[in-house]
Amino acid sequence: MSWRDRFNQMGGRTRFVVCRLFIHLVGKEVAPLLGILNRAGREAIAADGELDKLGEGIVKVCEGLLQYDTHWQSAANEGDVFWDEGEAGDYVTELFTDSAQRYLSEPAFEDPASSADELSLPITQNLVVILTVAYEGEVPELEADLSNITAFKTGLRALINLHYQEKLRAIQVHFSPAQLGDQLTADQLLLNFSELIPL
Repeated sequence: MSWRDRFNQMGGRTRFVVCRLFIHLVGKEVAPLLGILNRAGREAIAADGELDKLGEGIVKVCEGLLQYDTHWQSAANEGDVFWDEGEAGDYVTELFTDSAQRYLSEPAFEDPASSADELSLPITQNLVVILTVAYEGEVPELEADLSNITAFKTGLRALINLHYQEKLRAIQVHFSPAQLGDQLTADQLLLNFSELIPL
């Protein structure tokens, strides 16, 4: 903890953390995870910003990612600490905008493909999931380097716990490709997700 953190803690100020996690999965077998992600996205829209419902969605996404851990290829994380809620909110917005602009990371929920079409669509070999959260307090498991499998698993479990502890203040989930049939090639992966570190 820095001297500034200690000073603010002594002054009774609330500590806000905003962090973003990237995880890259490889293999056609991860296609069911797209279903979990799209379902969570639809439920998030229906929740209309209700944090408890959004939290339930991120728990399902984290559990899905943990279930497919044998397909994890690379990961990255970043974040910052704030003692002002407005500054934390601005950073959440900044990360949201960046995540939404990543290659094919915006699902089109209003135009679902028919089940007949889905049977003939190619399945991507690469999937990148981006989780962005803001929370109150201190969670060392999320504020460390998560570029190894053990640390990333611990970070996902810490995210799940934050929901049950009711400490989450913002939740965002993006993923690329966001729709069945879209492809994320190795070249597109390098170009659009250059921060990823092999696990």
